[in-house]
Amino acid sequence: MRKVFMLTTALTATGATAQEVAPVELPPITLESALRDTRDIRDTPVAASVLEGEALEQRQADTYEELIGDIPGVVIEGGPRGISQEPNIRGFQDEQVVLRFDGGRLNFNQAHRGRFFFDPDIVQRVEVVRGGGSTLFGSGALGGVISVETRDPSDLLRPGQTTGARVRLGYASNGDIFSGSTTVYGDWGNLDALAFIGTRQFGSDLDDGNGRDIRNSELDATNGLFKLGFEPAEDQRFEFTWSHYRDDGTTPPNANAASSEDDVDRDAEISTARLSWDFNPEGSNLVDLSVLLYGNTLRIEEDRTRDGRADVTDYDTYGLEITNRSSFDWGIPVALVYGAEIYRDDQNGTRNGTDRLQLPDATAETTGVFAEASFGVSDQLDLIAGLRFDSYSRDVDDPTLADVDEDFLSPRVGFSYRPNDRWQIFGNVAQAYRAPTLTELYNDGVHFTSPGFPIGGGITFSGVNQFVPNPNLEEEESIQYELGFRFEDTGVRTSGDTLRFSANAYYAEVDNFIESRVEFIDFSTLVFGPGGGVVGGTTTQRNVDARLWGVEAELDYDAGLWFAGVGLSIPRGETVGGDRLGSIPQERITGTLGWRPNQTWTVGARATYAASVDDGSGGNEPADSYALLDLFATLTPTRGAWDGTALRVGVDNLFDEQYTIFPNGLSQPGRSFKVSLTQTFCPFVTHRPSLRRHHWPRCAHVQAGHTLSA
Repeated sequence: MRKVFMLTTALTATGATAQEVAPVELPPITLESALRDTRDIRDTPVAASVLEGEALEQRQADTYEELIGDIPGVVIEGGPRGISQEPNIRGFQDEQVVLRFDGGRLNFNQAHRGRFFFDPDIVQRVEVVRGGGSTLFGSGALGGVISVETRDPSDLLRPGQTTGARVRLGYASNGDIFSGSTTVYGDWGNLDALAFIGTRQFGSDLDDGNGRDIRNSELDATNGLFKLGFEPAEDQRFEFTWSHYRDDGTTPPNANAASSEDDVDRDAEISTARLSWDFNPEGSNLVDLSVLLYGNTLRIEEDRTRDGRADVTDYDTYGLEITNRSSFDWGIPVALVYGAEIYRDDQNGTRNGTDRLQLPDATAETTGVFAEASFGVSDQLDLIAGLRFDSYSRDVDDPTLADVDEDFLSPRVGFSYRPNDRWQIFGNVAQAYRAPTLTELYNDGVHFTSPGFPIGGGITFSGVNQFVPNPNLEEEESIQYELGFRFEDTGVRTSGDTLRFSANAYYAEVDNFIESRVEFIDFSTLVFGPGGGVVGGTTTQRNVDARLWGVEAELDYDAGLWFAGVGLSIPRGETVGGDRLGSIPQERITGTLGWRPNQTWTVGARATYAASVDDGSGGNEPADSYALLDLFATLTPTRGAWDGTALRVGVDNLFDEQYTIFPNGLSQPGRSFKVSLTQTFCPFVTHRPSLRRHHWPRCAHVQAGHTLSA
């Protein structure tokens, strides 16, 4: 293993000054779930980022935009309401990004009703792979993969401890948000378990930077999670995970839009279940098997406030994945990841108890087989080649709509060249595809509303923009090219410091890119009545041929006493006719600067600058540039009465900036003061002949976390 240095600070007897850092083994940055294997990131031909542990907790996030929205190449769009937020990677948005929760796919996304149905407080690790990933993950991975992993008992227990508990209380001033969670966990050798319950309760609507209410942004959420692991032998593990999420409140049916007379009382419930089996016989290079069976059931009930119209949307996903990892020596070392996957999406919609014609009963099923091999051509050079075959079918319970059966091949070739321990140069060419989702094909309802006005000639604009289904969407197919490098070194300026830097460029050609097209005034909707004509607006999905390209870079420096980071995203995209794609995010640069005066304190600031978008395209409104500054501080005592306590304070949007995140036109929250207190309890067990007694002392804060990107 390569010798590197971990950046730490130590306390003197008085706890007042930092001592010289000492060299230790720093674990390499690894990708675990987003590539179906555990790989050192310096041996992969893809652009990727990892956030985990304390780096996530430090953000005190109430939404996923706050949690991961500043990763290079990534935007969490959809406005300020957490229930409407969706991922965007390089301009590939929503269903063009595969979202995985504890290994299983989450495919639902309808009319900006959101995709993140789990509390940020239970998240231990987020992996983001940018660029086409259909070779391993099939349909939907045009933009990449976001893999969210929740906490395990091993993430919370200290060495030698078998049981523990964690209690967190938090408050955010903007929205008067109170959050709380309790986690209990244990590991008894061949059996381990974890139970979590968390809630976020709003006391008021959010305010934007101008101090105006973001009407009907007051939405409460509760999330419970249970995990049970069993290891019958050293080479096997079974794990069951169950999660239930619920949110409720009054909101627009399209929750990324402004409040209007079409607002609904929403009640959403999402349950997920995962059952996995891992088998890795000792000494075997051929068998490292993972089997995952998963299911998601979703129901969203929406009662329109002005007339009681009741819409119910059900969306269920069930899947099975089998993955094996083998290694061979065919004159050169070969590492192979291969397997099979099948998943099924079912959709059903009703209105006032009868079938909702705009959202017909439909089923989509995908079956795929895949393999990807890494060939160690030399000590410095690896070549990577992969191929996936998918068979896709769609069955709609509507005689006017045709069923669909399609087959797809998704190949990838790449390389990783490491001339020495500090540098890596990588590149890949990948073909990716995506079948349109059921919610894209059969979407309905109000997209957004705006004030109406007379147009002239007896015609009035209603101000209501409606979704229009497009069941004739074609499958997206792309070919993507990427080239990048990574650099990592220690002792750059002082003994024990670490510098990491990465940059990459990409180019993608996409046939049948699915773009959302907004017609603010669509005269095809004109209807005449006794009072004259009324016209509205429409939003529909359409296929266009497109090109997307850009540059991403990231630098992280840590000298123990202080640390800094910079992230850069420059995305571009247009149709073959030269029109700007409406999904391309703003250019953005982020920076972090922090100081550790001693082992218990961390203080710092995060800054974000996003450029303006003068041409909204796709019917989107242009966006102004914005600059944000956030402050944060963490106190984690390790001795005395406060041992095991973590106090975090922060200010988001310090200067109360009024801004939007393109392409959404709804204002983001203004300034918010945040504070949270986390207490970890670590019991020890004493054994007596007739009595087993638990003691519950406080214990040291044990969650070491970091931001890892490349």
